Amino acid sequence: MSLVVVGSFGLDTVETPFGRREEVLGGSAIYFSLASSLFTQVKLAGNVGQDFPESAWTALKQRGADLSGIQVFKDQPTFRWSGRYQGDMNEAETLKTELNVLAEPPTVPDDYRGADFVFLANMGPDTQLEMLQQLDGGMVYADTMNLWIDIQRDNLIRLLQKLDGLVLNDSEARQLTGESNLIKAGDALLRMGPGVVIVKKGEHGAFLFERGFHFALPAYPTTKVTDPTGAGDSFAGGFLGALAETGNSTPDNLRRAMAYGTVAASLTVEQFSTAGLEGATRADLDHRYQQLRDFVRFEA
Repeated sequence: MSLVVVGSFGLDTVETPFGRREEVLGGSAIYFSLASSLFTQVKLAGNVGQDFPESAWTALKQRGADLSGIQVFKDQPTFRWSGRYQGDMNEAETLKTELNVLAEPPTVPDDYRGADFVFLANMGPDTQLEMLQQLDGGMVYADTMNLWIDIQRDNLIRLLQKLDGLVLNDSEARQLTGESNLIKAGDALLRMGPGVVIVKKGEHGAFLFERGFHFALPAYPTTKVTDPTGAGDSFAGGFLGALAETGNSTPDNLRRAMAYGTVAASLTVEQFSTAGLEGATRADLDHRYQQLRDFVRFEA
């Protein structure tokens, strides 16, 4: 099944209790793609500057990714983000954000249209609505963040009515619905339109909500959390990649996809930037998937 992702590709400067890395790979779509490409061919769309390193594409090219939707700007630099993690590292302190090429909408190649699965990574809901219309995908999931809930709520509500699935974290779910209880928040989000809602809870795992079906998984029990950047996007990539591999959203396939998303995120957090996913193989994911199944004893 075909899978398209539209989102950001960037360069991050990250500081955690385990060190500091400058100008390393980042952006929602790069993490998503590295995870999903372990399951199926992924087609990428987004903007970069000429300063974006060519080496960033090596692992994706080896996995057969389609990069024809990457637009290189000669007159603008690549998106940059700088952040710091402290304490339990569940949330980053953003130090600087430079949108640069992200000020321009992505360009979608004609052969991306009508894809079986589409993921609209974290962008303004106005851009996500535009991409949704252009892509006309079979099953469309999207991510969002607290900024868009604050400044583009109306567009976000319009988007939710058109989505098959929504991925967001627990604080965003509470903010968007006004519900402090996550179960009530998940049900409220379903009433806003999406058929599936996934609420991420960081080190505490994730909830999946579907009408008539709820499912929860803990995080993979890793003892090494070096850099949490991109964990949520890696989760989404593992989840959508696994769904695209099976081709449909039965309860069993949703449970399976949740588990693969969880183990993809675990590989990400163990190393800085994208190193954990770039060096991963499908066998690595399958091994952790089986360990997680044994740990929580679920069938999928």
